[in-house]
Order: sequence, then structure tokens, then C-alpha cells
Amino acid sequence: MRKDGRRVTDADPIYSIIPYILKYRYDSMNMIEIDIPIAPMQKYLNEKRKQGHRFSHLGLVLAAYLRTAAEYPLLNRFIVNKRIYQRNEFSVGMVVLKPGSLDETMSKMYFQMEDDIFAVHETMDRYISENRGTGETNATDDLMKKLLKIPGLLSVAAGVLKWMDLHGLLPQSLIKASPFHTSMVISNLASIRTNHIFHHVYEFGTTSLLVTLGNMREVPIRKGEEIVFERCLPMGIVMDERIGSGAYFAAVFHRFKQYLANPELLEGPPKVVNTKFE
Repeated sequence: MRKDGRRVTDADPIYSIIPYILKYRYDSMNMIEIDIPIAPMQKYLNEKRKQGHRFSHLGLVLAAYLRTAAEYPLLNRFIVNKRIYQRNEFSVGMVVLKPGSLDETMSKMYFQMEDDIFAVHETMDRYISENRGTGETNATDDLMKKLLKIPGLLSVAAGVLKWMDLHGLLPQSLIKASPFHTSMVISNLASIRTNHIFHHVYEFGTTSLLVTLGNMREVPIRKGEEIVFERCLPMGIVMDERIGSGAYFAAVFHRFKQYLANPELLEGPPKVVNTKFE
């Protein structure tokens, strides 16, 4: 029995069969590029700034995805050893750059499905502050340093950890330290002034969805008889198609974009929570 999720035994037959056909996450990745209009987000951010809240585009994206995941529970599933699991937590992995350097660290933050935009920003701001500290290390950094101390240990340890993960034997302490066992991984590439990418999947671990944000761009939009250019935040998304159908993901991203078009909906508890943790 896994420490990070419960086995799903009542999935539709097609979901149960696909992992036997597409055994690996890299065989199963689908990619989509979406553009989120900036105007509604920026208007909301400006209003909140006047009220003393320093919110960000990244925080809005996280809050919108969390609220979408509350409605669409398959987003918090993962596949290991051809079995489907429902995750018993919602966690997000994110790289943080150390101030004044190119050194980076990666860990993960945890959210409750009922969290609103205020709670999401509080968690995210605390996570960034803790991981940006000069000379500070997190549990992930400490684990990596221990594995690198003894020559040859890393190769053996990696093989053992992969086997343990495959059979649900990883202890909770290692899962907590692993940035590869998350509901999603997000990277804000706009913070280093570069474009979004389609981030590769991780075969080790349980991450089923990876998101990158890139430099804002002007996107041609047809409005009536005119073509206008709208400033948008581009996102590159890679997902494991074994956890949900194309129609399911289409509904997911439609809802996700609705939240970012109306950020006020991210305030207060969600009206619908279909994802429960045991």
C-alpha cells in the first residue's frame, strides 16, 4: 500500500487498460499550449495591490489550477506499475533561484483543496522565502548531498529508490523530500526572461502534469470583423494522458481559463470540491 495515494479500483475500463499499453510516462505525454489574456488578471492584481495584497500572476495560476483540481479529481491521480492511484494530498514542485546567482533549489509546497487565493499566496510566499535564503538547504538538497558523499552510492541508491517506488515501499520521509512525487510541477520561466517550453516528464515519481510560464506575448484574436492583438501569458503544459481523456482535459483547461478570466472567483472557499483526502 502506497503512502502517497490509494489504489483506484473503480475506474472506467479504458483507464485501467491504457497503462498496460502505454507503460511509461514518456510514452503517454500529451502537450498543449494555451494563452491566458493578461488584462483581467492585471486588473485584479492592481485592485488587490491597492488593498495591500501583493499578488502575482504565478499565484493566480496556482490558485486557478488548485480550484480546477478541486472540481476535477482525476487531475490528482497518478500511474505507477500500471496501477491507478488517487493522491492523498495536493502538492506542487517548483524551482526557486537563490538571490544574486544562478544557483537553484527545488522542493514542494502543500495545499488544501479548500484554499483560496489568499491562502495560496501565503503558502507560496512562505515557500519562496524559505528556499531563497542564502546558504539555506531544504530536505531535498540534504538528501541529494548525502547520496553524493560516497562514490558509486548514487547509482545504487537511484536503482533501489526506483524499485521501492515501483512497489510502493518508499517511506513517507523520502516521499516528502522528493520533488518528483507531486500533483504538478510548475516553472515560471518568465522570471528569467525566457519563453515557455514543454517540460519533459519524470519517469521516476508520480508527477502527472508539468506547467511552464513564459514571456508575455501579443496574440492575434478575431473580434467580429477585426483582428486585434491581445497581450497574453503563454503556458506550455505536458500531461500524462493515462489519468484522463482528451475530453476531460479539454473541460479542465476551459474551466481553468474561466477562473483566470474572473479571478474574483478564486476568493473564498470553492463551491465545488470533488476531491477528498483520506
